[in-house]
Amino acid sequence: MTQPRAERKITGRTVLFWMIGFFTVIFIANAIFLHLALSSFPGVVTETAYEDGLAYNDAIAASRAQAARDWSVSGALERAGETAARVEVVARDAGDAPLSGLAVTATLRRPASPEAPLVVVLQEGESGRYQAMVKDLAAGNWILDLEALGGQDGAAFKSRNRLYLSQ
Repeated sequence: MTQPRAERKITGRTVLFWMIGFFTVIFIANAIFLHLALSSFPGVVTETAYEDGLAYNDAIAASRAQAARDWSVSGALERAGETAARVEVVARDAGDAPLSGLAVTATLRRPASPEAPLVVVLQEGESGRYQAMVKDLAAGNWILDLEALGGQDGAAFKSRNRLYLSQ
């Protein structure tokens, strides 16, 4: 025959030990998460935050001037062979006429990756169409930063495009 179990009473000491144990587990978990968060990404977006802040009004004025020009500049990234890719930019003015004679630079970078960006200078083929070949470009998501300098008044155009390069 089984003997009846002795009844255990909850005392103040039992509650105290449970509370200490619970908060100890919470503090240990928080310490682990804090260490992982600080060691994986420091959160620094730019090393020159103060200087970038001082130049912010200039950036806003340049953005407004770019919008007033009403240029249409589009960038594309497509596979050209097994590992090579072609960067192509088409530039048109407000009247849909091709923009010729620009100095176009494309910077390719991976989103959220510490890899160094790849800077490519594009050459004008047809009027208003600029191209460059890039060797050994891996498939996947890319950020294409375009900068076009020139035009009648030496104007600048900047844009950031998120593109996908297939296998």
